[in-house]
Amino acid sequence: MSGTLTPVSRWAVVTTGLLSLIGLGLSLYLTIAHFRGTSILACSETGAVNCALVTTSKYSRFLGMPVAVLGLGHYAVTTVLNSPWAWRSSQRWIHLARVGLALVGFGFILWLIAAELVFLNHICLWCTGVHVVTLALLLVLSRVSPSQLGWAGANA
Repeated sequence: MSGTLTPVSRWAVVTTGLLSLIGLGLSLYLTIAHFRGTSILACSETGAVNCALVTTSKYSRFLGMPVAVLGLGHYAVTTVLNSPWAWRSSQRWIHLARVGLALVGFGFILWLIAAELVFLNHICLWCTGVHVVTLALLLVLSRVSPSQLGWAGANA
């Protein structure tokens, strides 16, 4: 593992920045809906798509904390870590934190997707938006971070 950081392509900086802002916006909307009530959710409440059922279920909390608030915190930090300033940083821990947070976020959405599909038999479109953004971020980072961090066997 090398101590030198290789700059990443501009497309990665722009893409991760935009995805982070989208995730932040979706998470903010879900957090507001959590505290103001599901009546503000622009989503179906019948059939397989039922945002109200998903966002008020027992799976909408993790260790007593609303998942929407956790998502908002996740995307607030993710947005900072994917800012152009953070990408230009020479501090290795920032780049490792970016990858680590993306992995933790992806692991958490796998649990949330399982809860929606297996236990609730309903999905929330807004939540799915956050899940797609989280996956997209992980895919971009898996493409650029190994070579940036100098990990053995990384391809540019």
